[in-house]
Amino acid sequence: MSPALPIDRIPSPPLAPGDDPIDLDHLHRMTLGDAELRHEALVMFLRQTAQLLLMLGARPGDRAVLAHTLKGSARAIGAFAVAKAAEALEAAIRNGIDQAPALAEVEATVAPARALIEAILEQP
Repeated sequence: MSPALPIDRIPSPPLAPGDDPIDLDHLHRMTLGDAELRHEALVMFLRQTAQLLLMLGARPGDRAVLAHTLKGSARAIGAFAVAKAAEALEAAIRNGIDQAPALAEVEATVAPARALIEAILEQP
């Protein structure tokens, strides 16, 4: 039997994500504690969310793919509320129900995540 890997070396989402817009412990694990990598991931998420939000409004036919992309990006940095909202949008699309509430929730969860990222990026 091989020895188990220490838990702190395996990047994974928490079993019960907190209420913060971004789980900073998860982000730290996913970027392996590398400040440059964290900075790059956060800048990329800012750019991507701005673009995806515009596209979600302008291209309703592509919403499922766009929501899926947002879900994955959000999970990668620990923006679990954004990921959950994007998943709900995917479900609304898949089930043929009104997408407006789910789309509004995506926008509502992205805003605090972006605000926290901007605050993090302003720190020295």
